[in-house]
Amino acid sequence: MNMVFLNGEFLPPDLACIPVLDRGFIFGDGVYELIPVYSRRPFRLAEHLRRLQHSLDGIRLANPHTEAAWGELIGELIARNEGDDQSVYLHVTRGVAKRDHAFPAGVPPTVFMMSNPLVTPAPELRETGAAAVTAVDNRWLRCDIKAISLLPNVLLRQLAVDAGAMETILLRDGFLTEGAASNIFIVHGDTLLAPPKSHLMLPGITCDVVLELAAASGIPCEVREISEFEVRGAWEIWLTSSTREVLAVTLLDGKPVGDGKPGPMFRRMHALYQEYKATVMRAPAR
Repeated sequence: MNMVFLNGEFLPPDLACIPVLDRGFIFGDGVYELIPVYSRRPFRLAEHLRRLQHSLDGIRLANPHTEAAWGELIGELIARNEGDDQSVYLHVTRGVAKRDHAFPAGVPPTVFMMSNPLVTPAPELRETGAAAVTAVDNRWLRCDIKAISLLPNVLLRQLAVDAGAMETILLRDGFLTEGAASNIFIVHGDTLLAPPKSHLMLPGITCDVVLELAAASGIPCEVREISEFEVRGAWEIWLTSSTREVLAVTLLDGKPVGDGKPGPMFRRMHALYQEYKATVMRAPAR
């Protein structure tokens, strides 16, 4: 039987209950992380936990666990669930208190974790590429915080679903920010382009891996603001995330990207990413 973790206990999902006055339920007052697990080993755990700390700092909530304690809890959750490849979701809220916008004093946070099977893009999708649509980025100004209050992202992602596409690529004031649930790269000529990290986008762990692999492999790369004009004229577009890894976008707003097929730089990066992932998973555990 698969298990979840809630406030110090591992238990079946149908027995895990959170009070209705939890501030995560009432206000969306909390943050989360999603960690891919390959061969029962969390991928880039330290980086995910650093991002969790950044999000907690951003909402002024003390971290309930040390990095070592998180590692032990996540390891036990993985062990208690089926499958070598998993997707671990962890969620920290400001806890249970009467409904009042102000922070409650002396209230313990709610800590919840669950694991689901890790589903990455099928080989057929990697061969054909995905469709995406564009939309105005109308979210708040602290998108660097991985907040559980995701309604704007939900509505933006639904635009893609309504259009039969996989992702919505977001544009703010004429420049690329990210996807509704991913980071975005584009290719012009032989150069890989990525928007700079800022409060307007989530710093992606997979995005960082791609940048590192590009630098190590001699792929020309620029991190700078990317205009909507450049997005629409891109030779290649990629989206990256913990579950999608690296995936080519071959149709944007109903028009082909490049020649409408995953491009040569994507194929190179996909191979580099898979090789890197396999190397990391073979390395001795720390």
